Amino acid sequence: QVQLVESGGGLVQPGGSLRLSCAASGSIVSISDMAWYRQTSGKERELVAALTRSGTTNYADSVKGRFAISRDNPKNTIYLQMNSLKPEDTAVYFCNAYRRSNPPRYDYWGQGTQVTVSS
Repeated sequence: QVQLVESGGGLVQPGGSLRLSCAASGSIVSISDMAWYRQTSGKERELVAALTRSGTTNYADSVKGRFAISRDNPKNTIYLQMNSLKPEDTAVYFCNAYRRSNPPRYDYWGQGTQVTVSS
């Protein structure tokens, strides 16, 4: 069973930065499309950033120019660099490894890490 473990969340002041990490078991990072989602209480989980196996990135409009997703295949880890953080970025952030278009299809999720942006 694939495991994804997020880390790097915490409390940061507005305008500050955090880097989230997602460590995967096995070599799933190099063969998967990867993404970060976030969720706040009472709201649906929303896509923050995605990175395909071929290197194409996609960002939510609300984080463009502030967040950057990257991967380190030898370390089986993906990252989310978050700069110029705003209170509205406060959420639980989830790592996602997926393959949805071709078999074998899968969709793995981490347990989430809390990010709180507050003064």
